[in-house]
Amino acid sequence: MGLEVPPGETNRCVRGCCRSATIPLHLPPASFSLLSPIARGSESTVYEARLGGERVAAKKPVLSTSEDLDKFHYQLQLLCELDHPRLGKLIAAHAHPPNYLMFFDFFEPPNLADKIHVEEWSPSVQQVVAIAIDLAKALQYLHILGVVHRDIKPANILIDKDLHPHLADFGLAMFQKDIKRVSVENWKSSGKPTGGFHKKNMVGTLIYMAPEILRKDIHTEKSDVYSFAISINELLTGVVPYTDLRAEAQAHTVLEMTYTEQQLTAAVVSQGLRPALALPKSGVPLTLLSLIQRCWDPDPEKRPSFENIIDELNIIQNHLVSSACLPSSPVSKSQNGNIEAHRYQEALNWFNQGELFIKRSEKSDLTENVWSGCSNEPLEYHPTLSWGSFATCGRRETMEDTHFMLPHVSEENDVFAFGIFDGHRGSAAAEFSVRAVPGYLRQFGPGTSPIDALAEAFVRTDIAFREELILHQKSKRIIRKDWHPGCTAVTALVVRNKLFVANAGDCRAILSRAGKPFPMTKDHVASCPKERERVIKAGTEVKWQMDTWRVGAAALQVTRSIGDDDLKPAVTAQPEVIETALSDDDEFLVMASDGLWDVVSNEDVLSIIKDTVKEPGMCSKRLATEAAERGSKDNITVIVVFLRPVSTAERIY
Repeated sequence: MGLEVPPGETNRCVRGCCRSATIPLHLPPASFSLLSPIARGSESTVYEARLGGERVAAKKPVLSTSEDLDKFHYQLQLLCELDHPRLGKLIAAHAHPPNYLMFFDFFEPPNLADKIHVEEWSPSVQQVVAIAIDLAKALQYLHILGVVHRDIKPANILIDKDLHPHLADFGLAMFQKDIKRVSVENWKSSGKPTGGFHKKNMVGTLIYMAPEILRKDIHTEKSDVYSFAISINELLTGVVPYTDLRAEAQAHTVLEMTYTEQQLTAAVVSQGLRPALALPKSGVPLTLLSLIQRCWDPDPEKRPSFENIIDELNIIQNHLVSSACLPSSPVSKSQNGNIEAHRYQEALNWFNQGELFIKRSEKSDLTENVWSGCSNEPLEYHPTLSWGSFATCGRRETMEDTHFMLPHVSEENDVFAFGIFDGHRGSAAAEFSVRAVPGYLRQFGPGTSPIDALAEAFVRTDIAFREELILHQKSKRIIRKDWHPGCTAVTALVVRNKLFVANAGDCRAILSRAGKPFPMTKDHVASCPKERERVIKAGTEVKWQMDTWRVGAAALQVTRSIGDDDLKPAVTAQPEVIETALSDDDEFLVMASDGLWDVVSNEDVLSIIKDTVKEPGMCSKRLATEAAERGSKDNITVIVVFLRPVSTAERIY
C-alpha cells in the first residue's frame, strides 16, 4: 500500500507499549475515512474504509472502560507480531485518542460461514482439503509464536477470489503464557455483554468450544485444534453444527428448541456429543474423517498438533490428486469441469433500502403537521424529555436489533418518537424498519390521529419490506433460498402531553407511574390463548414444541411482526396501540427488546434505575448489563426516556 512508517520511537501507541518497524501506528486523520459499516458486534464495528486512497477494512472498538482500552493495546501488540499470508493482516492503526482504529486488508464478502450457509456453496473434497491445509499452516504459525486464537469458526475465516482462507478476528487471541497466569479463582462472569458465549476466561462460540473449555479448564493450542475440526466438518457437510439446517439465520431457533445452553454443554462434555460427521458416500476419504474425529477427541492430549495435521492433510491431498488427476489448487469448478467465474454480489444494505423506499414515497404537501386530538392550546402539564440508549449482541453471534430516537418528528417541537426493532431469521427486516417507520411517521399530514399514524406506519413498512424482498429475489441480488426475515417492533410517540405506544411482538415498554410499573404494551406470543386462536383462525398451524407454543414451520414464538412473509396473514404487522395522558406522576419510559424482559421483571427495571445515576444512557447500559449478568441469551436493546427534569443531586448521587 506504500504507507509511510514514522521513524523509530515516534511510531508507537499513545501509551508507548505498542511499536512496529513496518506498521504505522499513528495515522494522520486526513489519511483515512470511514465509509459504511460491514459488521457490528458488542465490542466493535467493522467499516469499509479508505486509507491512502485504497479500500481497507477498519475495526473501531467500543472503549467504554479502562479494561476495554487495555484489551485494545494488548490486541494491537499481538497483531504487530504477526506476519503470515493466511492471517488477516494488520496494515495500520490509529492508537491515539479520540479515535482508536485498526486497519486490515479488505476482502469482498462473503466470509466462509456466509458462503456455506447463505450462498449454499458445496465445495469439492479437494477444495475443502486445500482450505484445511492453508488454515492449519496459519494456526501452526500462531502456535509456534505461542499465540492461541480461541475463536476459530467459519464466520472468522475470510475468503479471497482464489478461495484461499484468511483467519481473522483476533479479539479473543492471547499469548499462551498470559492464559496460564489465570487461576481457578478467576472463573466468574465478566458482567459485560459480549458476543457469543462469554465468561471471564471461558470465551468463544458455544458450538465450536472444546469440552475442556466448557469444564472451565484453561484454553490451550489443542482447544484450537478442536474448533478447527468442527469448522472443517461444517465445510464438508454444509450444516450448522448440532442442527440439520444449512440456513444459519434459523439455526439458533433449532438449537434452542433442541437444547438449552446447559443441556448442550453437558452433552458435549459428558456424553461426547459431536456434530454429525460427513458421510463416506459423499466422497470424503475415511482418512479425512478419521483425522477430524481425532481432532475433536475429548482428551486434548490425544488430539494431533498442527504439524501432524498438515502432514496428514498433505498425504490426503496427494492421494486425491493422483486418483482423480485434478489440480490441487482450490480453483472453483462446476460438475462438468468448466471453471466458474467468481461472482461476488454486493451485499444489500437494508438500512439504505428502507431510507430509499421512504424517499420514493415522500409526500410533497406536508409542511405543517398538527396531530389530530392534540391541540396547540396551553397545557396544564408539559413533560420535559431527555433520552438515551444502549444496545449489545449479548450472547448472540450477530446483532439483529436496531433502534431509533427521533426528537423532532414534525415541525412541532413537542413531538418525539422512539423505536426498537428485534430481528429474527436475519437482521434485514429490523434494518429496513428502523429507517422506514420513522420515515412514514414524518409523512403523516394535518389531522392525522397518532394511533392511526403508528398503525399505518407498521403496516406500510411490512408491505414495503416484503415487496422489496421479492423484488431483490427476482433480480438475483438475494440468492438465499427459503429466507423469510422478520422483526418485532415497539414504537413510542410523545405528542405534547400524550404518550402513544404501538407494539407488534414481544418487545415491551413500561412507564414508571407514581413509582410503580405501568405497562404500555402486551406481548403478542403464541402462548397467549387469544393470539393463538387468532393465528389458527387465519389458517396457520400452532404447535407445542420443546417448551412453548410456536407458529408454523418457522417455529416462531411471536404472533405479530413486520416481515415473515411465509407466515402472513396470520402473523400480522397490525400493532396494538395504547394511549395515555402524561402527568407529574410519570417519571420515565423504558422500552426494550425481549433480551431484557426475558430475565428482568418490570419491578426490577424500576428498582435498577432508581439505584443508578439519573442519566438515560447510563441507565440503559446498566439495564442491558444486568440482563447479560442474569443470563440473557438474546440481543439486548434498551431506550430510557426521562419525562421530567432530573435534579443535579439525583444525577450525581
